[in-house]
Amino acid sequence: MIKKGIILAGGLGSRMSPITKSVNKQLLPIYDKPLIFYPLSILMLAGIRDILIIVNKGQVEQFRKVLKNGENFGIKIQYKEQKNPNGLPEAFIIGEKFINNNNVALILGDNFFYAQSLTKSLQKANKLKNGAKVFLHPVKNPKLYGIATIKDKKITDLKEKPTKTKSNLAVTGLYFFDKKVVSLSKTLRPSKRKELEIIDLLNKYRKKNKLSAEFLGRGGAWLDAGSIDDYYDTTSFVSAVE
Repeated sequence: MIKKGIILAGGLGSRMSPITKSVNKQLLPIYDKPLIFYPLSILMLAGIRDILIIVNKGQVEQFRKVLKNGENFGIKIQYKEQKNPNGLPEAFIIGEKFINNNNVALILGDNFFYAQSLTKSLQKANKLKNGAKVFLHPVKNPKLYGIATIKDKKITDLKEKPTKTKSNLAVTGLYFFDKKVVSLSKTLRPSKRKELEIIDLLNKYRKKNKLSAEFLGRGGAWLDAGSIDDYYDTTSFVSAVE
């Protein structure tokens, strides 16, 4: 069972500027709670109680005011700073001491998940012993996402923002990895965007036949609240559900 979880809550928030010039987008409200509460609850539903939150340089105290050390939630929260947004796999390099040779889950701080059987799926994913597991969900515009191709329940291909693809299954911002993730992340080279790419990391597992998938299922919703339109869509969704 995975006991360690990381929330990556850094980034420039450029898609939501100028709102994010003074406050991290993960601290903005989604209906009646800060956005960071939702990815935090996903890790808690998965049974993870030891959590590292990675934030922008100089923003630790903002998050600490809201979440403190996690005792009030019955969990343990630590914080680390990310000097520059150098890609998702950097979270494992920054969090190497925290991970401490354990399996680990990673969720993006601006991702929102909702599904009827979500807790069951999360707890199933948390039983991962070897390899990596991703959560997939169909999207209308595959060109905007990392896309997985499935055949016989196996991921046969992974591409970042493909111009042509027959699949519409997006790789969401929730991942479960074995303890090899730190050493594998260190072998990655920056892409054309000058970032370490999560798709490159996942492909290392896929090529060894160590990558599996879970699905949010019918009635499920995955929202990336990283742009202003998606942010308000997420707020409207939560308001309607509650």
